[in-house]
Amino acid sequence: MTRRVVYLSGDTMLDEAAQAMRDQAIGDIVITNGPTLAGLVTDRDIVVRALAEGLPPRTTTLASIASRELIMIEQSATVEEAVQAMRDREVRRLLVCDADRNLVGILSLSDVALVPTSAPA
Repeated sequence: MTRRVVYLSGDTMLDEAAQAMRDQAIGDIVITNGPTLAGLVTDRDIVVRALAEGLPPRTTTLASIASRELIMIEQSATVEEAVQAMRDREVRRLLVCDADRNLVGILSLSDVALVPTSAPA
């Protein structure tokens, strides 16, 4: 799991988000609408949903390409549970929360690829 979570407002432009991803060496950004989690954008989303569609990165907002369905898993879940959630929902990333549903990190498919299957997420 990656504990470094970057939050940006939904009205942030794609070029700024891409620069933040580069600078932070991450592949995803949690989108906010005020204090509320509003979506998730990955580096792949920027390429497939924006650039490949001809959307200009300097005038296209994160909100316009964000995945709105946020799928969370508790940090106490096992790797098997996390992988099953990814399979069931056909996603490559899960938001990881504590028992109070506070976001503590993001688990990606690449995070679980090399982990023994009996380890916690």
